[in-house]
Amino acid sequence: MAKLSKDELIEQFKEMTLIELSEFLKEFEEVFDVTAAAPVAAVAAAPGAAGDAPAEEEKDEFDVVLEAAGDKKIGVIKAVREIVSGLGLKDAKEMVEGAPKAILEGANKDDAEAAKAKLEEAGATVTLK
Repeated sequence: MAKLSKDELIEQFKEMTLIELSEFLKEFEEVFDVTAAAPVAAVAAAPGAAGDAPAEEEKDEFDVVLEAAGDKKIGVIKAVREIVSGLGLKDAKEMVEGAPKAILEGANKDDAEAAKAKLEEAGATVTLK
């Protein structure tokens, strides 16, 4: 196998969809036992300081849950196939008919919102968890 340069790799990544890149990143992290998250120093707040309510952490991983397919089941099945790469028609149909069902798990915020928008546009009822 020929060794690819950094520029060639970047060009290959440009041709991938966000979902494909997300799946690649997860697999890369698992194979090399690394994380792409920037290291964050934990800062402990002094108890009772300024009487502020504790700030909620913003989630960085979301599950896209198909609650109901609605009246346009065929459109929802097509949308599911676009969102979940490599999914066959039968599997997508079973996923839609098995609602409520997680369509994407552990997706980043942008991918989850894009998937939700695509499914809702197709007529589905969707929640992000």
